[in-house]
Amino acid sequence: MTKVAFVGDRNQSQLVIVDMQTKLSSVMPDHIAGVIKNCAILLQSAALLEIPTIFTEQYPKGLGPTLSELSPYAAGKKVVEKTAFSCCRDPAFNRQLLGDHTQVILAGMEAHICVLQTALDLIAQGKTVFVLEDAVISRNPENKRNALNRMREAGVIISNTESLVFEWLGVAEGDAFKKISQLVR
Repeated sequence: MTKVAFVGDRNQSQLVIVDMQTKLSSVMPDHIAGVIKNCAILLQSAALLEIPTIFTEQYPKGLGPTLSELSPYAAGKKVVEKTAFSCCRDPAFNRQLLGDHTQVILAGMEAHICVLQTALDLIAQGKTVFVLEDAVISRNPENKRNALNRMREAGVIISNTESLVFEWLGVAEGDAFKKISQLVR
């Protein structure tokens, strides 16, 4: 069977930041700072390139709001509060998901629960789904590895932040290129 390679296309992309919340982050491994940094790079790049973005919060009364490091990028964006693990099981999320955008890029917590279930549901809807392995995290690294393997086997494209933002750019020119190049240094 021939596999088709997909490239992130900014005109077809929608970014979803899944449950990057204060209380949830407090139980994550030490390398969460790198995940937060990569989510910030994604958010800033998406804003520069006018890529629609959705934030979700899993039961914010219990798990707190979106991390303060990321909340400035949520200004003017719809934050979908949910209790279902898969974002797709929430009608508010589905109303925010743009039907004409065929690619959905996922980042956030936890890779083996909300990110995994959302990715699988989006694949079932016919979307091309990218999960950025350096922008997702789980409390247990083995659970993250397992989730990434399951998603890959289901047809999710596993990539990384820097590859995706440069795929969005497509060319090494212009103000957006200069700004994004500074972000990834």
